[in-house]
Amino acid sequence: MKRSLFFILVSIFTVHLQAQKDTTDIITKSGEIGYSSKSNININIYPVPVRDDYFTIKSDKEVSFVKITNIIGQDIYRAQYSNPETLNKIILDNPRRGMYLVTIVFSDGVRVVKKIMIEKSE
Repeated sequence: MKRSLFFILVSIFTVHLQAQKDTTDIITKSGEIGYSSKSNININIYPVPVRDDYFTIKSDKEVSFVKITNIIGQDIYRAQYSNPETLNKIILDNPRRGMYLVTIVFSDGVRVVKKIMIEKSE
């Protein structure tokens, strides 16, 4: 009985840890049909949660476009960069508290979506 209970608890804990993992696996398509390659891009968004109406995106690749949408799909921010950079400071105009999706498009066309939480500073 003890052994089976231990096995169940370890199994639940292992499944829970796998559900919390946040990876950035990107699949890009080349000109050939059915061909895809998988690559990892290091992206840091800080500070999280966002409290002072701004945050920074730092990545290994140059960012050419950033879009932020709320959970119901409304765009609250869009920026197209003519000179792509690896470090971008995003300043929001009085955002509301909540969860948002940040879509990042790199200069080579790869697109990544991350989520952020915005809270009001106290």
